[in-house]
Amino acid sequence: MELAPLLATKSVAIWEASLRLVLIGVVAYLGIRAVRFGLHKLEIFLLTMREDADKDRIAAEKRVKTLIGLLKTICLTLVWVVAVVMSLDQIGLDITPILASAGIAGLAVGFGAQNLVRDVINGFFMILENQVRVGDVAIVNGTGGLVEAISFRTITLRDQSGTVHIFPNGTVTTLANMTKDWSAYVLDIGVAYKEDTDRVSTVMREVAKELQEDPEIGPKILEPIEILGVDKFGESEVVIKARLKTIPIQQWTVGREYRRRLKKAFDEKGIEIPFPHRTLYMGEASHPFTIKGTLAHAQTEAP
Repeated sequence: MELAPLLATKSVAIWEASLRLVLIGVVAYLGIRAVRFGLHKLEIFLLTMREDADKDRIAAEKRVKTLIGLLKTICLTLVWVVAVVMSLDQIGLDITPILASAGIAGLAVGFGAQNLVRDVINGFFMILENQVRVGDVAIVNGTGGLVEAISFRTITLRDQSGTVHIFPNGTVTTLANMTKDWSAYVLDIGVAYKEDTDRVSTVMREVAKELQEDPEIGPKILEPIEILGVDKFGESEVVIKARLKTIPIQQWTVGREYRRRLKKAFDEKGIEIPFPHRTLYMGEASHPFTIKGTLAHAQTEAP
């Protein structure tokens, strides 16, 4: 007689636990759908926001998809972990040791992997904010080179000598991108003091105009040369500063060709590019001292 109520009570408990498990499953499913929907909307928003700012849409799409994939993995993992833990609690397992073990393990991993976490977080924002991309020329912590790879943990540069430099993202304190959207080649042109700086500036503009009309080099130049004017007076030359605005990474190609043509133009027009020199004045600034003595006095003083 006492067994039937007990079985009924257990049956009711099993049905309640089953309903709770189903409810947890439904909530987890809805949570996953909500995460996917929210991340999809976020992906569309980021692509729309970057459409005008980023000329390379393919690169922008890859970067946004990478970020969305990382966020999706993190969010789905959290949803499943919470659902599994709640399900274990509903079937009667004591989850306190599990939570305690997870807390201790998480604390240990947190202390041991804090540098890794810092690298990943910095890498995430570096990619999200489009600070630097593969193919850019950048200066990281004072070291310059071509960006060969970017991940959530490291950024890889290769300098002109072929040396590969790998920087953990968490250690990047300074980052200068020399080829973002456009580049510039800055010129410091020194001419002799006797030259007319206005005439020199005219010749510089003429050479730049001819270079911009060149079918090979011209498309790499975005704007006419900008003559900034006389920048300083050196020991033997007057320095005129100018700037050529180019497409990314082509500033050195354009600048070297411009210097080659400018040297020829200066030679043709007789404009002197001076070399360091000194002017020496030969003569006596003061009269020499007169020293008088006798041989006999020198002999008496000798030991």
